[in-house]
Amino acid sequence: MKIKMSDLQDIDQQNKLDELKKLEAEGLSKMLSQKYNLPYIDLTTLSINTDALRLIPETEARAAGMAAFRLVGRKVYILILSPNNTNVAGILAGIKDKKYETEVYMGSMNSLERAWERYKEISYSMETKAGLIGVSEEQMAIFLEKAKTITDVKNLIAETIQNNKSQGVSKILEIVIAGAITVGASDIHIEAQETETRLRFRMDGVLQDISVYTPAINKLILSRLKLISGLKLNIKAEAQDGRFSISMLKKQLEVRTSILPGPYGESVVMRLLDPDSIAITLDKMGIGEKLLSVLEHEIAKPNGMILVTGPTGSGKSTTLYACLKKVNEPGSKIITIEDPIEYHLAGISQTQVNEVSGYTFLEGLRSALRQDPDIIMVGEIRDKETAKIAINSALTGHLVFSTLHTNSAAGAIPRLIDLDVNPKVISSALNLVLAQRLVRKLCPACKKEAVPSEKERKIIDNTLIAIKEKKFNIAGLDPNKIWVAGVDGATCTACNGIGYKGRIGVYEAIAMDEAIEKLIDANPSEREIERAALPQAILNMTEDGVVKVLQGITSFEEVERVVELGSVL
Repeated sequence: MKIKMSDLQDIDQQNKLDELKKLEAEGLSKMLSQKYNLPYIDLTTLSINTDALRLIPETEARAAGMAAFRLVGRKVYILILSPNNTNVAGILAGIKDKKYETEVYMGSMNSLERAWERYKEISYSMETKAGLIGVSEEQMAIFLEKAKTITDVKNLIAETIQNNKSQGVSKILEIVIAGAITVGASDIHIEAQETETRLRFRMDGVLQDISVYTPAINKLILSRLKLISGLKLNIKAEAQDGRFSISMLKKQLEVRTSILPGPYGESVVMRLLDPDSIAITLDKMGIGEKLLSVLEHEIAKPNGMILVTGPTGSGKSTTLYACLKKVNEPGSKIITIEDPIEYHLAGISQTQVNEVSGYTFLEGLRSALRQDPDIIMVGEIRDKETAKIAINSALTGHLVFSTLHTNSAAGAIPRLIDLDVNPKVISSALNLVLAQRLVRKLCPACKKEAVPSEKERKIIDNTLIAIKEKKFNIAGLDPNKIWVAGVDGATCTACNGIGYKGRIGVYEAIAMDEAIEKLIDANPSEREIERAALPQAILNMTEDGVVKVLQGITSFEEVERVVELGSVL
């Protein structure tokens, strides 16, 4: 296509005309600002703060010919087209009623249209500030209608990122978070790499690739994330931890943000803490009937210690909260020392560790004992002093719940001895040690039957022999039939084509009895403790996992991912 010289001249003339009109409009605005004794401003070359913009709903702003464009603390800067608009005074009064100080400027329609254009960046949000993102139920309903599967979520996130210039970074972040909530992700991973940034969701304990985007977009997302998490924007070479809330669908979710520096930029992990996830009770967590009976008996005691062990992400916090809800009665005083407080429980005094101010687990435990509690929950026993005070608390009329990082229930006792806790005191204070792992549950819509391999059959046979010796009822467990994920590359809408949906625990426990009490003085190994605990007839994690495989709850691959099965070959 050949462009004529006359066409270029027409374009040039039109540009000059547009520029003259703009100058005329700005000149008129300057004259009017002097007439009304208000300062003039041109927003066409300035940045506009979306947090300020939210203070006036878009429909009201357009009707009044005004826009809030900057927010500093409790001071909001507002542009108006004319003070004669009857809506202006009412909106300014409403903002002042919310304890904001206002500073009013006059400007042209060009400035207002540029500010109003920014409203589409925040269409998914009702409110946003440091510590809070509010997503409207109407907009969330629209999102849920569009995103029914993980593929839909991936496409919507990719589309939003691609349209970054028109949609804005705020909307990108909100779409990412809303997408994670939609598919039931527990964590969002944003990983800076050499030429791109990788976005992944952790779903049922396993990471799934969602999208990739440029480092330039990641830089914008990171700045936004730091702002709402209450972190320092100028710190890029140090790790930072923050948190914010998401208000949506008539509930509030907490998000813990962890930022770590790396060779190609900062990487982020956001943990989504959904209060519905702790609504689960002990009897719905996959704890076997025999173990559940033992656990409920031990937590009903007025004193002693209950320890839950396992690696990070094994569901220890959920188990502790379920126990606390079980013992939370009007006549009991319950105090927790946590790092951090993951979920808020009604009727319980919860405190959070703050290393900077000196409020450690040790200091928190000392302070809690002065509050006359009946039940204490210590988030984690990390050092000798905390271990000793927690044990002594269990000896002096308190029921103490805590966690310890060991691989098995039997490993908790050698660990306490290693922390210089007197073995004789351990036997008197410790009621029960519960160890756990989380496995993904097979999707009931697409799982299918399979015949175990030779190796799997050998594990099943050896495990069933051990289970039978513990007087466990194995009726209904067919060693010739197992269940596996049945997607085979096809998409199952129930599980988003993954083959698994939800998670369940595999458990083992050791209660303190006379046999173990006699053994403790000799500084026993884990294996010796396990042998001494055999008469308790509680399934270990391997046995519990194999039972759940034969029941069709999970697969061999899942159990093998979290539990050592080679020991039963």
